[in-house]
Formats: sequence, structure tokens, C-alpha cells
Amino acid sequence: MANIAVMNTGLYNPFQNFDFLYKTCFLSGKTFNSQVIQVPLLPKWLLAQAGLSGEEQIQFLDESIRSYNTLVIPVNSEVNEQFLNPLEAKIEAAFAKGYDAVAALPELDLFNWIGKFLYGFVYIEMHSALRKEMTADGLNMSQSLMMKFANLNFMMQNLYTSLEFEDFSPWSITVVKLQDGETPFSFRDEINTLTFSLKIKDFGIIACLQDNGTNKRYHQDIINEVKGKALTAEQFEELCARFYYSAYLFNRLPEYTFMPVEGTTYIEAMPLRGNMTKPLFDVWQNKIYAQVLENFWKPWGYVVFEIIKNPDEPMSFFEKPYLPTAG
Repeated sequence: MANIAVMNTGLYNPFQNFDFLYKTCFLSGKTFNSQVIQVPLLPKWLLAQAGLSGEEQIQFLDESIRSYNTLVIPVNSEVNEQFLNPLEAKIEAAFAKGYDAVAALPELDLFNWIGKFLYGFVYIEMHSALRKEMTADGLNMSQSLMMKFANLNFMMQNLYTSLEFEDFSPWSITVVKLQDGETPFSFRDEINTLTFSLKIKDFGIIACLQDNGTNKRYHQDIINEVKGKALTAEQFEELCARFYYSAYLFNRLPEYTFMPVEGTTYIEAMPLRGNMTKPLFDVWQNKIYAQVLENFWKPWGYVVFEIIKNPDEPMSFFEKPYLPTAG
């Protein structure tokens, strides 16, 4: 497998030399003066607010099972103290207050925090793969996926360097209010599509980190419908299912140009349509959507047969479902 092309961005590219061995900062590439500083992927404040011990377990792509408190990422001490810790403090304060405070956060802050979370999982997965294969040449990863991960890392470097998005946001982020003010903490992620969702207390967050806002526009009707309303647990999971499925259907690989000018790197999004005439999303199929929904509704025991009893109108907990047009 060839290395991803070196880009003249002026930004750190961990995929150039496959820097996933805990020797350099995951975000800046800076080496460590004395020792590797490892910070928890799930911050202690989040575990505390969620009422978790850190002994809870998660399964990785290599089928290894690890507890939350063993998941760490390497960070340069200066980057951590000056940039990451203030971000964590800001998110912690908002989470403590609940929906109104979280909804009021700048989307860039949520992007950076969720990006650190998701990219942290990418880092750990890459570290495990490199340890097993011993060389980057042994990794079975597509160039497009590496480019997507590298772009996310580039964009997160706005935390410690001057970086500007030129008239676009690379993400879709939706924050919703939940009816149950004591919702237990849980999260999902889909690394290949960089899709993430989280729920805790009285709010939920859904994010697609590399779509230039396309998934949110795709679901704009239902987002408008739920605006200002508190969702039931079933409704939130249904909304999540739609984003995860549409992120899978999204058939473009966003590309960007990076232009360093006088100490600031400007990022411009290339047109998603390009020379392609087909729509940005593959055809929505209710049968497949029902399978996705079944997984999200597992706690309530709904099965595909029930969900798609009417093939043209899948089961929904929304009065006005506003489902995309199926093929």
C-alpha cells in the first residue's frame, strides 16, 4: 500500500510516516521532551457526569475488548495545557448545564471535541494495526479512507494554529433536546463515515464530520420538524438511524485545497458535484433503512418485519416522518 501523498499544507500529516506509535503528539506531531503524555480518550469529567467507573468495556475492529480507562492518546504537554484542556473545560461546563448550554456552543467547538473523540479511536485502531502488521505496507486501508482521516486531523489543527474554513463548514452537527432529563450516557460511532452520536441527560448530539453539511441538508425537513421539541428515546434513535444510513449513502469523497498565507492556512472545499451528474446520495431503500432502524431500536425489540410492514411507509415515531424519497 502506497503512502498517502505528501500535501504541501504546512500542517502535520500523521499518515505521511504513519505516526501512530505513541511517540509524537496525535494532533501536532510534536515530539515529547521527556516522556509521552497520555490523556484519556474518554475524559474523567465525562465518566463522572455519566456515573461510570471507567471499567466499562468497548470492542474494537480487531475484536479486542478494552475498558474505557485504558484508552489513551498521546498529546504534547503544551498543546494539551494551552488548547485541549480549555476546550474540555468548555464542553464539560456545557454538558453539566444540559441542553440549552450545549445547543449554544459554537459548532466549531463541538466539531473539535467530537473530532478528538472519533480521531482518538482512529489513532488507537491504527496503532493496533501497525503493531500487528509491523509495517505500514501491511495495512489494508484504502487511500480514500486515509485521506478522509488525514483531512479530519488537518481540520482539528485549528485548535492550536491559525486555520480558516473558507465559506463552508466541513460538518453536519445536530443537537436535540430529550424528554428524559436523566438519559443514561451512551455513544455510537461509525469510523468509515466519521459519523457519531451521543446522548446524556436531557440532550443528544448527532454529527457527520466530513460531509460539508450535506447530511444535515438532506434531513432538513425532519430537523425543522423537531426544532424546539423534546424527543422521546425512540425518536432520537430513529433520527440517528437516518443520519447513519444517509452517511453510508453519501457517495462523494470531499476534497479540499489548503493554502498557507502569512501564517494562516485557508481551507476551501472543492465542489462536491464535480463532473459527476449522479445525485450526492445513492438511492434510499426502505428495506435497508429498516435493517438499520432495527439495530437502533433494539432496546424496544422492534424487528424489520414490523418496521417495514408497509414497504412504502416504514414505522416511525414522528407524527410527520419526512422520510427521504425511496427508490
